[in-house]
Amino acid sequence: MSALEVRDVVVDYEARGGGRVRAVAGACLTVEPGQIVGLVGESGCGKSSLARAAVGLVAPTAGSVFFEGAPVSPLTRRARPRELIRLQLVFQNPYSSLNPRRKVGSQLGDALDALDLVPRRGRSARVRELIELVGLPATAADGYPHEFSGGQRQRIAIARSLAANPSVIVLDEPLASLDASAQAQLANLLVDLSRDLDLGLLLISHDLAIVRHIADAVSVMYLGLMVETGPTLPLWQVPLHPYSEALIGSVPHPDGTGFLPEALPGEVPDPANPPSGCRFHPRCPYVFDRCRTDDPPLVPLQDGRTAACWLQPQGAPVALPGDRVKGVNLPR
Repeated sequence: MSALEVRDVVVDYEARGGGRVRAVAGACLTVEPGQIVGLVGESGCGKSSLARAAVGLVAPTAGSVFFEGAPVSPLTRRARPRELIRLQLVFQNPYSSLNPRRKVGSQLGDALDALDLVPRRGRSARVRELIELVGLPATAADGYPHEFSGGQRQRIAIARSLAANPSVIVLDEPLASLDASAQAQLANLLVDLSRDLDLGLLLISHDLAIVRHIADAVSVMYLGLMVETGPTLPLWQVPLHPYSEALIGSVPHPDGTGFLPEALPGEVPDPANPPSGCRFHPRCPYVFDRCRTDDPPLVPLQDGRTAACWLQPQGAPVALPGDRVKGVNLPR
C-alpha cells in the first residue's frame, strides 16, 4: 500500500467573468514510505494545485486521494481527522507561514498542543529535539522568525511539520527563494530525514538539478497532466517525452565547458483554453498529424516508466523521441 496515492485528480477553479479553469486535468502519482518523489514542470502546469488537493486544502472536482489507505477529505473548520494528521504540507514562503510576533519555540509548542502527541511535561524537550532534528541549535526556540535566514526559516517550517510524526510531507517549492548554498544544505537535510524517519516526500521544485540529486522518482507535469514518470536516473539519461527532454536540456551544466542550455520554445498555453490533441504539440519538435487531434494516454513502458506520447506506443521498447522520428514506422 502506498503512503500517498493520487488517482485521476481533477481540480477546477472559477474563472473571472464566469466559466471554469482546469488546473489539474486527471493526474496520478504515488509516494511510498521513505521515497522522495520529485514533481517538476513549468509555472502554470498545475503542480501547486495538485499538492493542495493531495493534502485536502483543495477539494478535487473529480478523482480521489488516499493516504495510508484512507480517503483524504477536504479540510473544513472542524478538526482534521486523526488518521490524516500524519500527512503534512510545507509552503514555499516560510516567513508568511510563521507568526512574526511569536517565538519559534512557542509556535512549535502550539503544534504539539493541538496534536496532543506528547505529554505536557515533555513538550519543551520535544520542541528542542525537533529544532535540532532540522540542523538548528536548540537555542533557536527563543528566536523570532525575522531573526533567521530564509533557509533557517524553512527548516523551522519543516520542524513544525515533523511535530505531527508524519509519514508523508508535501513540499511546495521549499527551495525556490533560497540561495545555492542554502538550497544544497536543505536538500541534504530532506534526504537525511527521508532515510532516517522512513518519511515519504513529494517535492515540487523548479530546480531540476536539485530534483535529480535527491529524488528517487520523478513525475513530469504539463498543463494539468502527467506526461512522464519513472526512476530519476533513467528518466534523466533517456527522457521519453519531448517535454521532459526539453526541460532536462534547459538545465545549465556547471562544469566550466561554457555550455549554454536552450530555452523551451513558446510558453505554457492558457489552461482555460488548452490545445487540442496532445497539449504539448504546439511546442514539440517531433509533432506529426496525430498529435494535433488525439490526446495520448499515459502508458506503461519498461522498467517502471510511463509516458504520454504517440512516439512511445505501449509495449514497444523505450527509445528517444528523436530516434522514433528518424524511423519509418511512425504511429498514426
